[in-house]
Amino acid sequence: MAVRLMKRCTCLLREATRLVPTIAPVGRVRLAGVACKTLTSSVSSPSSGSLTELLGKEQVFTPYPKHQEVDCLIEKATRPEELLELLGGGHRLHHNHAAVILIRLSYLLSEKPKEKALLVEDARFQELLSRVDSQVASIWHGTLVKLLRSMYTLMVPQTSKELQSVEQEVRWRLRRLKYKHLVFLVESCASYMREQHSQDLLAELLMHLERRWTEIGDSRTVVTMMMKAGHLSESLMNRLEDKCLELVEQFGPDELRKVLVTLAAQSRRSVPLLRAISYHLVQKPFPLTKGMLLDLAYAYGKLNFHQTQVSQRLAADLLPFVPSMTFGEVARCAKSFALLKWLNLPLFEAFTQHLLSRVQDVSLSHVSSILLAFARLNFRPEQEDEFFNLVHEKLDSVLGSLEPTLQVDLVWALCVLQQVREAELQTVLHPGLHTQFLGSKSPKDQSTFQKLVHINTTALLEHPEYKGPFLPASTVSLSPSSISKQMTPLQKELQETLKALLGSTDQGSLEVVTQYGWVLDAEVLLDADGHFLPLRDFVAPHLAQPVGNQPLPPGAKRIAFLRWEFPNFNSRSKDLLGRFVLARRHVLAAGFLVVDVPYYEWLDLKSGWQKGAYLKDKMRKAVAEELAK
Repeated sequence: MAVRLMKRCTCLLREATRLVPTIAPVGRVRLAGVACKTLTSSVSSPSSGSLTELLGKEQVFTPYPKHQEVDCLIEKATRPEELLELLGGGHRLHHNHAAVILIRLSYLLSEKPKEKALLVEDARFQELLSRVDSQVASIWHGTLVKLLRSMYTLMVPQTSKELQSVEQEVRWRLRRLKYKHLVFLVESCASYMREQHSQDLLAELLMHLERRWTEIGDSRTVVTMMMKAGHLSESLMNRLEDKCLELVEQFGPDELRKVLVTLAAQSRRSVPLLRAISYHLVQKPFPLTKGMLLDLAYAYGKLNFHQTQVSQRLAADLLPFVPSMTFGEVARCAKSFALLKWLNLPLFEAFTQHLLSRVQDVSLSHVSSILLAFARLNFRPEQEDEFFNLVHEKLDSVLGSLEPTLQVDLVWALCVLQQVREAELQTVLHPGLHTQFLGSKSPKDQSTFQKLVHINTTALLEHPEYKGPFLPASTVSLSPSSISKQMTPLQKELQETLKALLGSTDQGSLEVVTQYGWVLDAEVLLDADGHFLPLRDFVAPHLAQPVGNQPLPPGAKRIAFLRWEFPNFNSRSKDLLGRFVLARRHVLAAGFLVVDVPYYEWLDLKSGWQKGAYLKDKMRKAVAEELAK
């Protein structure tokens, strides 16, 4: 049977070669379709007719006519009237002309919404739609997808039978359309399909794009798909990320930027893809514009993806652009690096200098964003007096009128940087402000209230001249939800070591909730000879719920243990972030000696004995430093 099939194929190809001159106008696609049809017929019926007979009986695809005069008129038309006049001007219009006229109309009216509304009511336009509807089955693929896009942009009503007919025709042809046509549809029509409730067509389009994702062969297509369709289908986005990994070597800087911004917009932290993009950004000397650098910094910050070499390059490349940046760009850039926890001193000093060089043009929103970024990184510029004078000048008259959460954020940032003033404390500690956050179940409101507690602590411990108002004592204790419920490895090991070191639960406390808005990892009390004292017997004014009534014996010292995890530090640095600098400062101001337990020191300790000796040594040093003062 195989031999007979091969003989049939040989005869068919010989006959097709002989008939090439007669079928040339039909085109290659028609020949391929007829050859396939003849081959199938020959196998099933030995007595089937010749290729010549089949060509005469059936036209598989309608041939595209030669370029005519009307085509030139359509291309040169500059007004809708010129196109509509072609319908009744005695021109011979073939099956594609009505669709091409409509496509040209949408191009001419792309930025004229009023004229679009008038056009839809024009009788000649309705005639054009009727022609399109009657000829839709013979419109070529490329023209058909452009036609659908044009009908959407011309705001043809969803209830129109002509639009529904075109949509149905597209659905029937989805399997036959080239992948580039599918990409064109999703790029230009996806938003219209969602708005006009063409959900079935959109769902089928996404399904075909996902099934045929291996046909993607160029970087532009995969980037376009990620931007336009990735957010519409989780499974399609997964496929596109795989294809990005495959093609990332072909990407230019703008394509890398688009992919990163798309991932950031969708909050997709695809680590393999981010690593691959980072590698190419570092290894290839791409020329990066200011806009690209700002977008890259934003994307890395939004995705919280730390890559040292990328951060170094972004900071170094952005530095020369600072004088030409707008204040909005400076604020955006500072916020991005703050999210990355990357403090580049020359860059941040340049931000400050740029801000101070044009004080009269600076808005409150820009100053606020930069202040919050500085507070997160605990950065105080060399020209701090000038900078903070500018901040206070902008806040003095408007602080009380700002949105409550922003008021708290700004004053908290000033507390972190030790620049808050009495009037600013009074504004946010006013009784009318904290009540709207008290008892809220929203994580954002709970975080804001905790900042209010920190501000209250700053007023209590660092501003003795401040007379009030303060937060009510009943509201300053931490809510259970604000205490971390999942223990980290460092936290677990520290607690186990402290339990072994103390021997008795009476001689120390773990997870100590204070009225200052902070949780101590542990607290111990030492007498003048360095021996542990039972905590519960003595007065503890720092506790949210005080216990004990005996005064501390002379020479006794309270010691607080504070562990510092990797996320508590600036990236690639041993400097704490502003929030944790504030916490340590408050604990010291409350009368504690602080034993810091940073992760980078704890990781070097292998045995339980080493860890116990480490904590004892830390306590001895803390006491010795206090005695030496």
